[in-house]
Amino acid sequence: MPMIELTAPAGSLTDAGRKSVQRDLAALLLKWEGAPDNEFFRSVAWTYLHELPTGAQTTAEDDAPRFRVDVRVPAGALSDRRKAGLVQEATALVLEAAGLGEADALRVWVLIHEQPEGTWGAGGQIVKFADLKAAAQAAK
Repeated sequence: MPMIELTAPAGSLTDAGRKSVQRDLAALLLKWEGAPDNEFFRSVAWTYLHELPTGAQTTAEDDAPRFRVDVRVPAGALSDRRKAGLVQEATALVLEAAGLGEADALRVWVLIHEQPEGTWGAGGQIVKFADLKAAAQAAK
């Protein structure tokens, strides 16, 4: 049940990027989690796009757009290798959606938040990582 949120200044994504970035990020997160590409896992991979109003994001140096990708996964869902791959590919995906190149990579920050066991709930009950792993194995 991964969740991924992109925070971006309004108008910083291309039209095509704005239309595709959420589904692309969700698919990317499922890939790096090792989840099966099926209807159930796609339906629980939620994405949010938070567009900030003009002037709501800046740095001490300039007003060039910056992007934050917040990822929430159950603790243990991503190894260090998987985290590194996710960060690399999410950065490239956001840069593409914004029409930017590799030289702008430091404008994208990916923050991975691991939810401790017992702190993830859905459908009125606690969802255990072991149950998700079992569902993924059964679907393969």
